[in-house]
Amino acid sequence: MICHDCQSALPELLLDPVASSHGAAREHLNSCAACNQEFQSLKATFALLDTWQAPEPSPYFDQKLAVRLREAQALPAAGWLERMRSRLLFNSGRQFRPAVAGALAVAFLVAGGTFADLSGFPHPAKAQISATVNDLQILDKNDQALQTMNLLLQDDNSSNDSSALAPSS
Repeated sequence: MICHDCQSALPELLLDPVASSHGAAREHLNSCAACNQEFQSLKATFALLDTWQAPEPSPYFDQKLAVRLREAQALPAAGWLERMRSRLLFNSGRQFRPAVAGALAVAFLVAGGTFADLSGFPHPAKAQISATVNDLQILDKNDQALQTMNLLLQDDNSSNDSSALAPSS
């Protein structure tokens, strides 16, 4: 057993020292001085806590508490901003769940309608391109491709020529 595991088992060992599941921890305490010192310190702390007695509450504690609660209830209500701030800080957010659910439903409807193109707005129809214009566009694209190929071939030839002319060392 390592020291970390032994130290995590010390409180259980202190509360139930005869349990058979703490055998490895007891063996580690016999071999490790630091863990044994930690165990003795915990044992002394528990012994000190056993001698401490809680003070008795005042016999008028309940009456004083009731008076203070009535005084707190009789105070004028805080401003709107203060009430909203305290609600946001100290509540569970349960009252906002319907509003959040409604906002999410609206967001899903808008997103779904947009995706399904249910907006109802007329979209401009794509202009019909005649076959002649389409053929001319294809030829233009082919011409651009051929010009690009020629440039690439010229670049390859010029690089081959320059490498052939380079002096060898």
